[in-house]
Amino acid sequence: MKFAIAVNLERFDSADDVRNVTARALELVQMADEGGFEMVLAQEHHTIEFVIGPNPFTAMSFWAANTKRIRLGTAVVVPPFWHPIRLAGEAALFDVMSGGRLDLGFGRGAYQHEFDRMAGGMPHVEGGDFMREMLPLVKSLWQGDVEYKGKHWAFPRATSVPKPLQKPHPPIWVAARDPGTFDWAIKQGAHIMATPLSRPHAEVEALVKRFNDTLAANPGVPATRPGRPRLLMLRRGCVYEDKAGEQKAIDAYITYGRRFENLFKNIGTVTNGFPEAVGLDHIANRAEFDPGFILEHMVFGRPDEVVRKLRAYEALGIDLFAFSATFGLPHEMTKRSVELFIAEVMPHFRGSQQPARAAE
Repeated sequence: MKFAIAVNLERFDSADDVRNVTARALELVQMADEGGFEMVLAQEHHTIEFVIGPNPFTAMSFWAANTKRIRLGTAVVVPPFWHPIRLAGEAALFDVMSGGRLDLGFGRGAYQHEFDRMAGGMPHVEGGDFMREMLPLVKSLWQGDVEYKGKHWAFPRATSVPKPLQKPHPPIWVAARDPGTFDWAIKQGAHIMATPLSRPHAEVEALVKRFNDTLAANPGVPATRPGRPRLLMLRRGCVYEDKAGEQKAIDAYITYGRRFENLFKNIGTVTNGFPEAVGLDHIANRAEFDPGFILEHMVFGRPDEVVRKLRAYEALGIDLFAFSATFGLPHEMTKRSVELFIAEVMPHFRGSQQPARAAE
């Protein structure tokens, strides 16, 4: 099993200079580059200070210019917010400028708060329909001229300028949860990004089973490397050394989750880009906010505890574990968590510190 890291540009206070936000994120990315992570993931989000990402290629370009080998992936681009020609061109130019280090991840989008502002109030669940139209169209634009008339976009003959450096194209990923999306993504030749969110470990097992069942249902897909699709599992994580660190991680996780609840369910206010954390009454008696549940199911713990938890992921056959490192912790604690992950967790997993491989 290899490792990716998810890094957000997060800002929780208007007094925090955004230049410091970008510098802190870059520091984590450089640590990951030097420490052997295969890939860093950047998100797309709009109008929200604690996940700043209006265009993931902008942050990734900054990171690419200041790193040597780590691959850079979108997790994810949200098709309803893009035009296919623009996305194809932006992604291809980034691939060229980064020396062929792009992994392009697509997803339907998650926060209704954003869809109300970026897509005319369209229900976020409808983003999947845009994704299904966008992904094959981007691949076609990378190949040459396309004249297109579809459900959501139409344009006269055009192509992507430039074309990607990686041939036939950069690795494509799809964020998937339901069986239909798994099946569609595999049929598109994509790899799978999955996340159990705040659900128990049984959800990880269910997602892996869904992936394996999908491969079995598509006998034309290679069952072994090279060619077999990869499965990435994203999970919030923190490595610490003592009880004080444990408590800080739990507190940050709960507060972050209360902000997420606001955006996901549209049940709170957002002032000047800062979402309020929903009241404690909204999370009362919910298992995912219980400290014991968090310690059992998130990838939290001292180094030996995190190794033990990740052994279970490895045993399931997960190809790439994405360590979601930024969720409101003090920066020095996040740095220490990443340091411990690199020094005391990753060496226990075969191949985890090998140089990033070329795209398949």
